[in-house]
Amino acid sequence: MKITEIHVYRHDLPVHNGPYRMGHSEIRSLSTTLVKLVADNGLFGWGETCPVGPTYAESHAAGAVAALSEMAPGLIGTEVLPVPLHRRMDGLLHGHTYAKAALDIAAHDLLGKHLGLSVSDLLGGALTDRVPSYYAIGVGAPDETARIAAEKHAEGYPRLQIKIGGRPIEEDIETVRKVWEVIRGSGMRLAVDGNRCLTTRDALRLSRECPEIPFILEQPCATIEDLRKIRPQVGHGIYMDENGTSLNTVITAAGTGLVDGFGMKVTRIGGLHPMRAFRDLCAARNLPHTCDDSWGGDIIAAACTHIGATVAPELLEGVWLAAPHIDGHYDQENGLRVEAGHIKRPQGPGLGIVPDDSLFGAPVASY
Repeated sequence: MKITEIHVYRHDLPVHNGPYRMGHSEIRSLSTTLVKLVADNGLFGWGETCPVGPTYAESHAAGAVAALSEMAPGLIGTEVLPVPLHRRMDGLLHGHTYAKAALDIAAHDLLGKHLGLSVSDLLGGALTDRVPSYYAIGVGAPDETARIAAEKHAEGYPRLQIKIGGRPIEEDIETVRKVWEVIRGSGMRLAVDGNRCLTTRDALRLSRECPEIPFILEQPCATIEDLRKIRPQVGHGIYMDENGTSLNTVITAAGTGLVDGFGMKVTRIGGLHPMRAFRDLCAARNLPHTCDDSWGGDIIAAACTHIGATVAPELLEGVWLAAPHIDGHYDQENGLRVEAGHIKRPQGPGLGIVPDDSLFGAPVASY
């Protein structure tokens, strides 16, 4: 089964009740990039990548389209299998894993349809049909963040992430304390996510002033060197997020004991094929992690949920979806939703999502 056509689409995803605030940016609307792969047997598969603006990571929406345009002509005739596809993509373009991930996801969707298997079956087999999610609260006033935390606990989320940074550390510390007041004793796990915004000084102060609160500190500082500096001085577990840009980095971080877990994005690491290797590396080192992405609609949501369903439950920190912040679905019947803090694993072959491509308009490029 070989690729005969590649179609690239752009689609706007306005943020519901926005903006969504992180330390480095405010998000009001995002442009997602969708890929449709067509095979020589007439089957097709869908992929997606949606960078969170141009400042969150080394990715942006226009870059995704440009990278796909660079690779697509050379991919016609490639086998729809993960290993030859990734080798061909790497031979055509260095880096740009977030764009390659859209093609990888589409190939998994297409291969699953061809074999009559779900993507989670292709990735080794689902361990659950009800995948735990978590809710991420953007940077906000301490009292308002605590109010939302109580609301999300009542909705059944097993884990909460609160964003910090981009303001005086005293306000971040107050926010952490007020959130803990409303979830203490509930069993709800807490992550405090700096999104690379804190200095090492402020990361140390946050940990030292909240010793009684059992949160994990997710990517507090900008660089691996910063994480290495604070590692022996903090009293909280450290998770790597934005710095986890490759399997090589993950191997080094896990092998040297730099971190206690990961917040991992499917498109950041290049798609489901490398994400499967990441999952197995974490299992070998007994490191918990998320299986999510920066943003996106039903296609990314399905990909994250399928890989999340294959992770050992004791190591899965959850699957985050942008769905609560987006109006509508690509697939009105099967679109992914968070219900009682969990996500139902899509059924059917491939991703289990069949987008209504009339929503996307004409392709911006076809090959």
